[in-house]
Amino acid sequence: MLINCVAYQNGTKLAEPSIEDISEYLKQPDCFIWVALRDATDAELDKMQEEFGLHDLAVEDARHGHQRPKIEEYGETLFVVMHLVEVEHPELTVGEVSIFAGRNFILSVRNRSSRSLLGVRERCEREPDLLRLGSGFVLYALMDAVVDLYFPVIDELESQLESIEERLFNKGAAPTNIEQLYVLKRKVVVLKHAVTPMMEATGKLYGGRVPQVCTTTQNYFRDVYDHLSRINATIDAMRDTITTAILVSQSTVAIEQNVINKQLAAWAAIFAIATVFTGIWGMNFRLMPELQWDFGYPVALLVIIAVCGFLYLRFKRFDWL
Repeated sequence: MLINCVAYQNGTKLAEPSIEDISEYLKQPDCFIWVALRDATDAELDKMQEEFGLHDLAVEDARHGHQRPKIEEYGETLFVVMHLVEVEHPELTVGEVSIFAGRNFILSVRNRSSRSLLGVRERCEREPDLLRLGSGFVLYALMDAVVDLYFPVIDELESQLESIEERLFNKGAAPTNIEQLYVLKRKVVVLKHAVTPMMEATGKLYGGRVPQVCTTTQNYFRDVYDHLSRINATIDAMRDTITTAILVSQSTVAIEQNVINKQLAAWAAIFAIATVFTGIWGMNFRLMPELQWDFGYPVALLVIIAVCGFLYLRFKRFDWL
């Protein structure tokens, strides 16, 4: 559906033309059109392709979606795909925004996301001196807004990681911690897939042969690259921390199992001593010592209890029990 369609001239709002009138405004000097669509239909994309002369391959990518974040050039038109990552407990949802930027137009197509980008238009209209730079500045503003949405996701994931770390050494919590860490790791990978390709692609918007659309806004795209680079470094640090936490949890499980094995071995040793004594005195020999002694039975019990008690104290001293 069409969100809005606005024409700007010299940085100020000129009109809100209908789709059919876009071509008339594109003919005016120092004028550019900004169109925003959400979950666009095939008919709407076909109309946009007709009005702006978009490349078939770029339109096909925008129509089908599920693209890897990227920046591609088609003649004088720049085609940008970015992922919109949002936190919806307990999972992350991934939407997509496709942006077509030409010399005198900007078209954004948002799919599978409830996140509104209307604030970007309001921000640009409050800065007419920058909006005068044309579609290049609007492209920067849209990309910057999408990147800014990654920071709350990073904060949420870091909060979840800190919560798990606090329970890392709780007795018996290791299996649950490992499961939660793997779930968190999958979320981090989702964000990684959105950030890393975009960071690599953004580099060509401010250095080397810059596309014509971005020649007046190279410094702004460098700022976007810096934000993506910082987010990417944070993601890498989180992945390392998660890997370490998983190893610690697995070690905790091994330690707990070792404690249980020591306890079982200690009790087995104690009962083995008792079994030895009862086995010896239980043999039916006529000439066995103390067999006819009245105090033989209680003395045998006292010996068994004394030896077992001695072993118990020794194991307790060595923290086996």
